[in-house]
Amino acid sequence: MLELLFCSIFTILPDYLYRRYRQNKRFGHEINLFTVWYELRWGITGCAMLTVILIATVFFFHPTSTAVTSFFRTVTILPDSPGRVTAVHVKSGDLVHDGDIIFTLDDRKQQASVDAAREKVANVAAQQVVAEQDLQAAIASVAQARSVRARIQTELDRNLGLQAKNANAVAQQVIDTLSGQVEEAESAVDVAIARQNAIEAHIETLLPTEKASAEASLREAEVALDNRNIRASITGRIQQFQLRPGDVVNPFVRPAGILVPEQQQGGQFIAGFAQLTAQVIHPGMIGELACASQPFAIIPMVVDSVQDVIAAGQFRPTDELLDPTVRTANPGSVLVRMHELYPGQASRIPPGSACIANVYTNNHDLYDDPAIGTGKKILLHVVDTVGVLHAAILRIQVLTLPVNQLVFSGH
Repeated sequence: MLELLFCSIFTILPDYLYRRYRQNKRFGHEINLFTVWYELRWGITGCAMLTVILIATVFFFHPTSTAVTSFFRTVTILPDSPGRVTAVHVKSGDLVHDGDIIFTLDDRKQQASVDAAREKVANVAAQQVVAEQDLQAAIASVAQARSVRARIQTELDRNLGLQAKNANAVAQQVIDTLSGQVEEAESAVDVAIARQNAIEAHIETLLPTEKASAEASLREAEVALDNRNIRASITGRIQQFQLRPGDVVNPFVRPAGILVPEQQQGGQFIAGFAQLTAQVIHPGMIGELACASQPFAIIPMVVDSVQDVIAAGQFRPTDELLDPTVRTANPGSVLVRMHELYPGQASRIPPGSACIANVYTNNHDLYDDPAIGTGKKILLHVVDTVGVLHAAILRIQVLTLPVNQLVFSGH
């Protein structure tokens, strides 16, 4: 309607003025309900054509989108494994901080695993004490074996000395017996040393490994036990949380609730524009944003990026061939990311708000290009100027939005 009224100023109004003051035709006489088309046919036809051209120019070079919102990520409250709830520590709407316990699952099995792991650690520690005592006994055994060997060797040396002085003083049988006893004592010393080395290896190698394994099992069991306390991973507010003791929570089937992060990335908006405008929209374009959650406010925006793919063409390999007719029934839109031109202006807009956005083509940098002729410069000026109409339409929509929603829609 605004474009039609604007175009009528340059078409129907001059035609009427010509008929009225040049041809002396008056409303109610020569110009009436039955002759208005014939008398103003040139103005009406020109107005219709100019209106169509103007609307096409405005909506092509200054695109608009009613599918604009500020997306935000929520965190699903889920345990690592299924379980039955034994205690609930918060309620829906509460603000929780990172590390706060939200609810607790039945942990009897995990507690038993922790107790068993602790017993294993204590068992290894007891083995360490026993092995130390065995090592002391082995060291004493080595000393005793060496003492016995020294005593027998001394006796053998004394008898050999006597035999050297007098061959008949000591019988050869005694010498042979003492020699055998020395060899047995040497073997006993070797056995005692081997046993000592085995105990030392057990203390230095095997027991530390068993201790590390037992402590790792204990830590794993303690982690599994602590995981039965479902904690908040970030600071946020609990939503859709109606959990009660006795409920069964399954991470694959039944989540417990949703955690909305307290710190959201503000000032970022995603808009879906028609595919026809893909060749017009580019990063750096200036735009305007209006949201229902902040009425009577127009926020200047700037285009950050334009997604180089259209989501409607995405597919996953399946056992069925894709039918483009069915697949592309909804053609999809060009995804544009925008942020506020001046920091803080969009801080009062809650994430997820429904908004309207306009982006405006600006050809000011091309006006001084010597390669552009006068006709094209005039055309570029017209293109830039008609963006005012789209800005005016946006402001009219902002002004009438509360009335439309509160009065006519009844919401």
